[in-house]
Amino acid sequence: MGQQQSLNIERRDGGGTTKARALRKAGKVPGILYGHGSAEPIAVEQRAFDDLLHRGGRTGLVELKLGGKRFDTALVRDVQIDPVSRRPIHIDLQRVSANETVHAKLPLVTMGTADGVRNFGGVMDVIVHELDVEGPANKLPDHLEVDVTELGIHEHVTAGEVKLPAGFKLVTASDAIVVTVESSKTARALEEAAAVAPEEVQPELVREAEAAEGASE
Repeated sequence: MGQQQSLNIERRDGGGTTKARALRKAGKVPGILYGHGSAEPIAVEQRAFDDLLHRGGRTGLVELKLGGKRFDTALVRDVQIDPVSRRPIHIDLQRVSANETVHAKLPLVTMGTADGVRNFGGVMDVIVHELDVEGPANKLPDHLEVDVTELGIHEHVTAGEVKLPAGFKLVTASDAIVVTVESSKTARALEEAAAVAPEEVQPELVREAEAAEGASE
């Protein structure tokens, strides 16, 4: 788990589209802080929020400050991104206490190079990029690691085989395949050719060989 991040927030009028647009022009991102029976409109500095995301605050518990003083703790639950500028245009923060059990989606990061890739020319495919887990909010890690170094051709890792931090339980189906290593297209083509019944390929090969032999005489 990385160091807890902090974010300054400010209260704002609910307003509407016009006020939200004005906030964005001023370099701020409108949002909502909800949870524990209440909800209130807030705003944050865009640069500060971008920095928070860059430092891994997308999944971990964030300390909220109001007027420079500690105000609450929350999780970043949703970020709406402008499709053109790629900048955040609205955020949802969920108020949670430090020891509260929460549901979270944690990114998966593969560690090492699979044996099937390194030594046999295989291709690794990450099928699931994040896992659903439940655990204490103050111990949420930035990501989960998957060691793939021992994976050979036609082998995989399931969600249930991914190591979770103490106190966390898996919500994703344990038999869901998250990473797999398969043969490359070239290797698969060779495997398929080798699997063809000999009587299906031998006559043609014999004819080609006989023709080549006759031409050399």
